[in-house]
Amino acid sequence: MVREKSDQATGIRYLEREGPGVPVVFLHGIGSNASSFRDLFALMPPSMRLVAWNAPGYAGSTPLPDTWPTPADYAAVLDRFLTSLHADRVVLVGHSLGTLIAAACAQIHPGRVAQVVMASAACGYGVTPGRPLPPKVAARIADLNSLGPKDFAHSRAPRLIHDPDANPDLVNRVETGMAAIDPSGYAQAVHMLATGELEAMLRGVDCPVSLIIGTQDVVTPPEQTHRAAQAVEQAQGHAPRVVQIEGAGHAVYLQDPHAFANALTTLIAAHPKTHPAPTGTGGPHA
Repeated sequence: MVREKSDQATGIRYLEREGPGVPVVFLHGIGSNASSFRDLFALMPPSMRLVAWNAPGYAGSTPLPDTWPTPADYAAVLDRFLTSLHADRVVLVGHSLGTLIAAACAQIHPGRVAQVVMASAACGYGVTPGRPLPPKVAARIADLNSLGPKDFAHSRAPRLIHDPDANPDLVNRVETGMAAIDPSGYAQAVHMLATGELEAMLRGVDCPVSLIIGTQDVVTPPEQTHRAAQAVEQAQGHAPRVVQIEGAGHAVYLQDPHAFANALTTLIAAHPKTHPAPTGTGGPHA
């Protein structure tokens, strides 16, 4: 059973499906939240303990104190959150913006992260905090402020789904989740995206890394995943596994959850030695 929980130590709200295996922790994208993973949870092996966080500033989670946070700031909260959950060693599954957080956590806290799976990799822009945002990035905040969350979501959601006219229910799901974003939390995430440098961070990651991409992704096109894969190969001396899911757009785990679940399960199983059993399955934080 998937339960909504809140961790008092970090102010993070999250979903959890308890299980005896290694914790698999899902990190959502910039316009999403933990609830987007509910259907995927039902398709994953029952032996897995599954956790999906609402990032700081999302869906009731306490925002970060800085207006321009970096991936390292989110990774620091994630590390404290995992400590509170007694999740000493985890698999991180990042989607889009979540790939930057996953890579930062694996780089800064290597003892915590056994494996990283990145879906729809977002490479970031490498902007120094305090410098002007790239026009494309600044437009995200300007559009949200001018349109409001509901109309903003209506304008952006179709881009996340391949062939949106043929998939109105999926577009509606994405739109509903995006309409729930908190503008201040979203603005922090946009600044983090601007600062992020996924390729540079991945060159400092030594745990197994795998990637999943929807072949029809127009938000983070496959070229970004290939750049991330090249960075992993440079650091580790071998090419990472890249799984392509045909006919899926940016919201790949929503558009083809069965293919995504199969790919994720296979990628996790490929590195069994990296996954010691967790030390606990919850506590007074639940």
